[in-house]
Amino acid sequence: MKNKQTRREFGATALATVLASAMPAPFVRAAEKKYDPGASDTEIKIGQTVPHSGPGSLYGVLGRVGEAYFQMLNEKGGINGRKVKFLTMDDAYSAPKCVEATRRLVEQEEVLALYGSLGTAPQTAVHKYLNSKGVPQLLLNTGASKWNDPKNFKWTMAGLPLYPTEARILARHVVSVKPNAKIGILYQNDDFGRDFLAPFKKVLADAGGTAKVIMEQTYDLTEPTIDSQIINLSKSGADVFYNISTGKASSQSIRKVAELGWKPLHLLSAGSTGRSILAAAGLENATGIVAIRYAKEVGVPRFEKDPDVMAFEELRKKYLPSVDPDNTIAFAGYGQVASMAEILRRCGDELTHANVLKQATTLAGFHSPYFLDGVNYSYTPEDYTPMKTLYISIFNGKDWDISDKPVTE
Repeated sequence: MKNKQTRREFGATALATVLASAMPAPFVRAAEKKYDPGASDTEIKIGQTVPHSGPGSLYGVLGRVGEAYFQMLNEKGGINGRKVKFLTMDDAYSAPKCVEATRRLVEQEEVLALYGSLGTAPQTAVHKYLNSKGVPQLLLNTGASKWNDPKNFKWTMAGLPLYPTEARILARHVVSVKPNAKIGILYQNDDFGRDFLAPFKKVLADAGGTAKVIMEQTYDLTEPTIDSQIINLSKSGADVFYNISTGKASSQSIRKVAELGWKPLHLLSAGSTGRSILAAAGLENATGIVAIRYAKEVGVPRFEKDPDVMAFEELRKKYLPSVDPDNTIAFAGYGQVASMAEILRRCGDELTHANVLKQATTLAGFHSPYFLDGVNYSYTPEDYTPMKTLYISIFNGKDWDISDKPVTE
């Protein structure tokens, strides 16, 4: 992390974002300073839990990118003159470990807020706890529908497209291109997997056509392989495969479909479209996969001159040289930490739980450096849907062919 920074400049857009976060912004100054635990005249303390170990360990890079970004900001003076202390803790994608780590962050470290924590099941385990404590649980790396409940759980907000939104758009795509589809589904046996299922089936039912689900298979995160489930689906006669999986299960399933010579229309949940996941499966094996997209990619020619991608590459080279240049999970983490920094910047000198939440719930219109053109956050105090505009895309073996027009729900 101490290697000398190159002289190449950040892209203009990204540099402006970084400097805006690092420098005092007069228009967000409060008449008087107000602090809750986790904030002071000199420091802002925030936390996160992600799997640095275990079956979801490839997502641990989200935390490492957060550490790098805040180190960069701190070297430039911090946010509104305060240094950020960021604590990313390992929960191994385990609910009990998530509870333990979250309690430590809140009760011992006394963080002002948490952001970017990952996983429906682990975050469900701390959902009520954080809301009872009034500690913001922001930009979650899960799109479960339960996070959009400002009336009952106002302190919790998703950071990904909500799974039902994604499922409905993919179902409409199936009906439009394969009206007589016979669909086989693999889904993770938890809230994450089930959150896609009902909305997908409802669109099929409402369409009134003959497209139908003919087989469902589930898997648990602890299973070493999902080969048997894929074999069963391939023998079912399904000509559409809806793959609602994460991490290594996604890579294994993509590879197994290719090994079997099964050639369905393959739908993949958006959270598993990262290049590291596809590369582990073999990029050629992922050819033809259909997924929702809302974000740019790193490591592909299309975006190599994009100012935000160039800024991420500068950060990666200086602070995270061991992270591959095409690690799209790392780039997603970059987009989220930049968004969290913007929320904190907007707080000015009123660094309270309530004001952090206020700034997060009024983030509508903010464009994360990770997002494709035309996609912005859509949060309002009454509706915590993170974004409502998405694109259909098809993987061509090297890159994603993204539809010309986005779909807005």
